[in-house]
Amino acid sequence: MPEPVTASEQAKPPAAIPEEPKLSPAELKKKAKAEKQARRAVQKEQQGPPDTRPKGGQQKSQQPQQKQNKQASLDSKHHERPGSSQQSLPLRRRPSQSDATKEREQPKKGSKQVELFSHLYTQPRRHTIEGASKDIHPAVLALGFQMSSYEICGSSARCVAMLLAFKESIQAYTTPNNWALSRHLNSHYLSPQIDYLKSCRPISMSMGNAIRWLKNLIGKVDPNMPEQEAKDFLCGEIDRFVHERITISDQAIATTASAQIRKGAVLLTYGKSSIVEKTILQAYANGTEFRVVIVDARPLFEGKQLATSLMRAGIEVEYLPFSGITHAVKQASLVLLGAHAMLSNGRLQSRVGTASIALAAHEEHIPVIVCCESVKFSDRVTLDSIVMNEVAPSEELFLPARVEAHAENQASNQEISKGGDDANGGAVRSLRDWKDIAGLQILNLMYDVTPAEYIRMVICEYGSVPPSSVPVVHRLANEGM
Repeated sequence: MPEPVTASEQAKPPAAIPEEPKLSPAELKKKAKAEKQARRAVQKEQQGPPDTRPKGGQQKSQQPQQKQNKQASLDSKHHERPGSSQQSLPLRRRPSQSDATKEREQPKKGSKQVELFSHLYTQPRRHTIEGASKDIHPAVLALGFQMSSYEICGSSARCVAMLLAFKESIQAYTTPNNWALSRHLNSHYLSPQIDYLKSCRPISMSMGNAIRWLKNLIGKVDPNMPEQEAKDFLCGEIDRFVHERITISDQAIATTASAQIRKGAVLLTYGKSSIVEKTILQAYANGTEFRVVIVDARPLFEGKQLATSLMRAGIEVEYLPFSGITHAVKQASLVLLGAHAMLSNGRLQSRVGTASIALAAHEEHIPVIVCCESVKFSDRVTLDSIVMNEVAPSEELFLPARVEAHAENQASNQEISKGGDDANGGAVRSLRDWKDIAGLQILNLMYDVTPAEYIRMVICEYGSVPPSSVPVVHRLANEGM
C-alpha cells in the first residue's frame, strides 16, 4: 500500500529540466555541415552508384537505370577470368534505335553519289532566294538565277556578268561608321555576294582570277579617299579590266586564229565557244571560203546556237551528234576548241567530250588549236577530271518528257514484237524515277581534261604559244594585273 504524500512534499516545486548549452556560431555551422553530409549519404544510398545519377540536375526516374547497372555488374562478374584482379571487361554501349535508323539511312542517301567523285558533291544548286542573306544585291541575285539555269553560260560570259553585277553592288554600297572601305567592302560585303554565286553554281577559273584581282584592288584603296570617289575608281577599274582582259583579248585572239583557217579548209569544233565563234566570223569576213563541222552533245546542246549563228552569217555548216566523231574527224583539216581553263601543266579543261575530240584528231594527225584568254590561265596542276571538276544535277541528262515517252513506246513495241515483256512488265522503265532504282547511279560531269600532247597550239592575246608556256603567260598576266 503506497505511503501517503505529505503536504510539505506536495508544496515542493517540480525539478527543473536542464537547459542545453548554447552553441557558438562556428559550432552551429559545423553541426549544419554534418547534418548536410548525413542527408547526402542517405540520398546516395537510395540512388545507387554515382555514375548512374543523371547529370546536370535532371530529375529522372532511377529505377530503370539501377536495373541496368545491376545487370551490367552481373555480366562483368560472369565474364571475369579466373585469377584476374577483379577488373571487369569494358562494356560496349548498346546502339539505340536512332543510331540503327541512321545506319540504315546513310547508305540510302549516299548510294546515288558516285564514290570516286564524292568530294565534288558539295551542295545542291540554289534556284530560289530562300535563305539568302539580306545583304545580297538584286543584281547578284538575278545573276545567280541566270547562272544556275544556264541562261548565262560560258566562262567569259559569266565572268563579265559577275563583274558588272559587282559594279552595281559597289555603287549601292555604304561604308559603316568607324570602318574603312577597303576593309569592310572586302570581308563584310563582297564575300557574301561571292558565296551566294558559288551556291548557285561553282565559279569558273576566269571568275576566280577576276575576284582575286578585285579584292587586291580594293585592299589598295587609300583609306583617306572619299567614299564616292573610291567607288567611282573601283567601277572604272572594273570597266578597264573587262575591256582589256576580255573584249580586246577576244579581238586579238580572233585575228590571230582566223589566219590559221586556209581556203577550202574544213573546220571542226565542239559545242559552243564565244571566242571560236568570233574567230570563224572573222575568217569569213576576211573572205576565206571554208566549211564548218559542229559536233554537239547533251545536255546543253550549245552547238545548236553556234550553228544557227553561223548559218545566219552565210557559212556552210554541218551539225553532227557526239556519236559522229569519227566521221567528223575524217573530213576535218583543223580543230578549233574553246577553253574553260588552261592548267599550268599545259592541259586543257573544257566541256566534257573535248578530250575525245582532241584524241581522235591527234590519231588522224589533225592539228588542234585552243583559243583561250589569259584570264582563264591557272597555276593549278591536274592530271585527270577527278580532282577538280563540277558535278551538275543528274536530271539534266534526261530527255524531254515528250521525246522520252516516244522512245519508251518504240522500245515497248519492239519488246512486244520479240515476245518479251511489255511496257508494264518492267523491261522498259523511265529513268525519271532513277532514285528508286537500286544500284543505279547517274554522273553528270561538266568538264574533262585534255592532255597537252594532243594540243598543237594555244592562241591568247600574247600570241601563239605551246601548251608548255602556259605558266609563263599566267605569270606575265598577273604582273600586268
